[in-house]
Amino acid sequence: MADRVVLAYSGGLDTSVAISWIGKETGAEVIAVAIDLGQGGEDMEVVRQRALDCGAVESVVLDARDEFAEDYCLPTIQANALYMDRYPLVSAISRPLIVKHLVTAARTHGGNIVAHGCTGKGNDQVRFEVGFNTLAPDLEVLAPVRDYAWTREKAIRFAEENAIPINVTKKSPFSIDQNVWGRAVETGYLEDLWNAPTKEVYDYTVDPTVNFLAPDELIISFEKGRPVAIDGREVSVLQAIQELNKRAGAQGVGRLDVVEDRLVGIKSREIYEAPGAMVLIAAHQELEHVTLERELGRYKRQLEQRWSELVYDGLWFSPLKDALDTFVVHTQEHVTGDIRLVLNGGHISVNGRRSKESLYDFNLATYDEGDTFDQSAAKGFVQLHGLSSKIAARRNRLAGERGL
Repeated sequence: MADRVVLAYSGGLDTSVAISWIGKETGAEVIAVAIDLGQGGEDMEVVRQRALDCGAVESVVLDARDEFAEDYCLPTIQANALYMDRYPLVSAISRPLIVKHLVTAARTHGGNIVAHGCTGKGNDQVRFEVGFNTLAPDLEVLAPVRDYAWTREKAIRFAEENAIPINVTKKSPFSIDQNVWGRAVETGYLEDLWNAPTKEVYDYTVDPTVNFLAPDELIISFEKGRPVAIDGREVSVLQAIQELNKRAGAQGVGRLDVVEDRLVGIKSREIYEAPGAMVLIAAHQELEHVTLERELGRYKRQLEQRWSELVYDGLWFSPLKDALDTFVVHTQEHVTGDIRLVLNGGHISVNGRRSKESLYDFNLATYDEGDTFDQSAAKGFVQLHGLSSKIAARRNRLAGERGL
């Protein structure tokens, strides 16, 4: 019986070529799996048919938009996850979902090999393969782009020589990955760090100056860390992301120009567009400032960076990530309330907060009449708070006087 390869299929050049190449070079049958994560572009039925036209024996198309929003974007919001304090994990959180569905497809269609179209320089090869090895260690992994040193030129030549039904061009300089959570653009002239992005790089956002005189003020409501309404209208997590992509994108919000540390040890320059993601994380962070007790908030902020690193590094299914998820969910018990923001000129400005779970006490915070804070207790507190530093400084001072 021939091998059956389950391929993560995007509908683009590399994975379309991979279908034909795998068949010709290995004799294996290919099951193409394409997943709708809200990336837009081509109709998924067109993508499904292209895989068949390229030689796939089965072509599976899945609508996973709600699953992606609920099970991957929402935990990212609740963890305020920004890798290197900037990148909202646009590609990183989509890979474990794709891995999960490829493993399911392999079980359903009798596949014994899973395949991806990643290069050897990127993070995605790690995210895919660590995920496969965790969920289905019995499956072999095939990575033709990496393991056979494909270049775009080689892929185009193979497509032309083998009449693969896909429009190919050498003109587009960029490598693009996108989903409802955001859009990632790299390569081409962006590899020179001094080159500024030009307008053709962007798609989810407009120039921040276009609507500068028409700022957008809105209110995002959360229940236990989950976005549930915008301007009082109930929304699902997916709907919240979609609406904010449009509204924040119209204000130029969510454009990120990042030099990041890749897992493989090199630095890369990436342009990201994540309008909805950046607004939701900013609003959620602000509500946590109001509702989380000080020490819990401080500790959570430390773990947020570790959570982001684990996800970026392809360890979504790891024991530590699982344990941190439990902690994050526990912290969301009181993260309920409304955040008012203004989106304008590429910026997010919070100008209002309210919550029935708020730890802000007006009578303790005010400096006016009605102040209930006992200021007489502060003197002793200050003395005790600095006592250890005072004692250490005295020791050092005496040592200096003795010439030690």
